[in-house]
Amino acid sequence: MTGVPASAAGGPSGARRAAASPAGRSRPGGTPDGETSRTRTPASAGATDGAAGGVPSAVPGSTPHSVPHDVSNGGGRDGDGHPARGKKIAAAAVNQASVWNIANLLTMLRLVLVPAFVALMLADGGYDPVWRSFAWAAFAVAMITDLFDGHLARTYNLVTDFGKIADPIADKAIMGAALICLSVLEDLPWWVTGVILGRELGITLLRFLVIRYGVIPASRGGKLKTLTQGIAVGMYVLALTGWLATLRFWVMAAAVVLTVVTGLDYVRQAIVLRRQGIAERKAALEETRA
Repeated sequence: MTGVPASAAGGPSGARRAAASPAGRSRPGGTPDGETSRTRTPASAGATDGAAGGVPSAVPGSTPHSVPHDVSNGGGRDGDGHPARGKKIAAAAVNQASVWNIANLLTMLRLVLVPAFVALMLADGGYDPVWRSFAWAAFAVAMITDLFDGHLARTYNLVTDFGKIADPIADKAIMGAALICLSVLEDLPWWVTGVILGRELGITLLRFLVIRYGVIPASRGGKLKTLTQGIAVGMYVLALTGWLATLRFWVMAAAVVLTVVTGLDYVRQAIVLRRQGIAERKAALEETRA
């Protein structure tokens, strides 16, 4: 045995036997009767051409496992179809590197600006207009980056576990620092600080409590509340006088109203979401028992 098929070697008797066998008969389209009509892949085409050229398609006694690993398993996958170990390690390395993306860097910048803002706000007793202007600049940069980091993360697929945790912390840290500093300096009543911070912490806790039933989406009222709060607090950080001081009072009043209204709406959504989740679980349990 030389390992070369008789038909490929061109032997007369082998060719006659191949033509006479059922498997050798071809349909009009050139497809053997024992095969389904399918498009020939480059790999199968190469194997056919090799056999036609007198090259054996397989060594006698060999098995399909003798085919190289990267060809037989689809390139980097093991016998069960799972990614090979090297691929998993490479993917883990890419995910680790993705933490240092532009969205997360903006979030880190906001976290760094929190102590810088407090230092500028309380510099020279907290009543120097120049230092208050620098503090306002730090607060404005923090609020502006808050508008961009989430958008960048969603648009360019830069969402990471670090960003999910650090982004809300940075938001509440800069807003909380500003409110507390203003109340310490007696520029803003403590009850206003308590209402705003209490609402933010309460809604965050509520989200965690109902997360097993679903996610409470951010509403337009919540976004308007955030914008109004940022403008109002920014106006209080600046040393404004005259009609601007009166204007900031009404802007802060609108922010407090939106804070309370949207907070109550989140509570309503959480109650509805919980009831729906419980009802769906009961229905699924009854269906399973039936």
